[in-house]
Parts: sequence; structure tokens; C-alpha cells
Amino acid sequence: MTVLLVEDDHLLAETLVDALELEGHCVQHLTDGTAAHQALDTPRHGHALILLDLNLPGCSGLAVLEALRQHDRDTPVLILTARGAVEDRVRGLDLGADDYLAKPFALDELEARMRALLRRRERRQVLQVGPLQFDSLSQAFSLNDQPLALPPREQRLLACLMRHAGEPVDKAQLTEEAFQGAAMGDNAIEVYIHRLRKRLSDVGIALRTVRGIGYLLEAE
Repeated sequence: MTVLLVEDDHLLAETLVDALELEGHCVQHLTDGTAAHQALDTPRHGHALILLDLNLPGCSGLAVLEALRQHDRDTPVLILTARGAVEDRVRGLDLGADDYLAKPFALDELEARMRALLRRRERRQVLQVGPLQFDSLSQAFSLNDQPLALPPREQRLLACLMRHAGEPVDKAQLTEEAFQGAAMGDNAIEVYIHRLRKRLSDVGIALRTVRGIGYLLEAE
């Protein structure tokens, strides 16, 4: 698991990197807000959790957070700050931070808060393929930020395809994962795939048949 630490205090950062790596984390350390903004400027930035100082050179931590939340609402962000003003903490939480920790702090408390945030993230996963989203906690789909209602079997099939987006999935795997191995007619999967393809064909999402392999869901 990769943790992004954005902290310009080199002594503190060195201590945190050493402690987190001992806990088994892979840590990327950046020292200024501009570099952090660039590193996070894509939904596929690859970080499971972000430790973010607010008082950074180049670009403030609040600006980094605000830009991140424009395209990533799910990666946990824990603010690390020496600022005592309540307004800064409130502003960070309003912009989408998940928690904050005021300096100086104990490493044990930092690690406990990180574990809590990661547990929360594991319980809720939001999958996205183009304009299509699936919230694993609520089991709800949305398309272009509008609710998408589906019959139960199509919903379970589409959720499975989204979990494997970008890779082909064969009928046997779809039956096992989406329907827990329940007996299905020979053509049932094809019927559901056909229905889903019709629903998604006009919104920039392709549901392709890969001959001899299975079905592949991807953004066009």
C-alpha cells in the first residue's frame, strides 16, 4: 500500500517515513504543494492514503485538497498541521479531508487514525468506468451523476464487470461471482449482456465480446 506524505519539515518527514515503512507501508514523500498537486492530478494517482500538511511552499495544502476532490472523492486524506486556528481545520474538513491531527502528535495516534481511515475505505469502494459509477456500500449505480436503476440480475452482472473493468471475464467467472454459481440457462448471460450493452452504448461505455475469452467493459 502506498502512502503519500506531503510535508516540508524534513526532520519530521524523515521520522514519519521511517516509522511508516517499519509498519509495512510504501511511502512517497513530497516537500511542496506544487509537486503534490501534479502527483495527484489524475484519478489513477495510485495512493491509498494521503498525509497532507497545510502550510506548504508552492501551493497550500488546502489548494491541493480542493483540486484532488474535484476528481477523487474517495482516497482518505489526513491533515497534519501545526496551525491552531479552528478555521483551518474546519476549512480542510469542508473541502473533503477525512480527519486531522495537530502537531506535535504521537506516532501511535497517527498510525491508529490511518488504520481507521483505511478500514473505512475498505468498507466502501466506488468503482468508475467513464461516466458510470458503482458504490459498493449502497450497491447503487449512477450515470453522469444521475441514479441508474437496473433489474437485480443486470445490476449484479454489471457490478462484476466493473470490478474487472479493462479485462475480459468469461461466462463461468461471471456466473460464479455475480450469481454465486446459481444454475443459469445457456443463453441467460448473453441476454443480460445484450440488455446492458443497449443501455450503455450511447454514453461512451463499450461492453465488448472478446471471442473465445469473454466480455470486456471499458470506457470508449
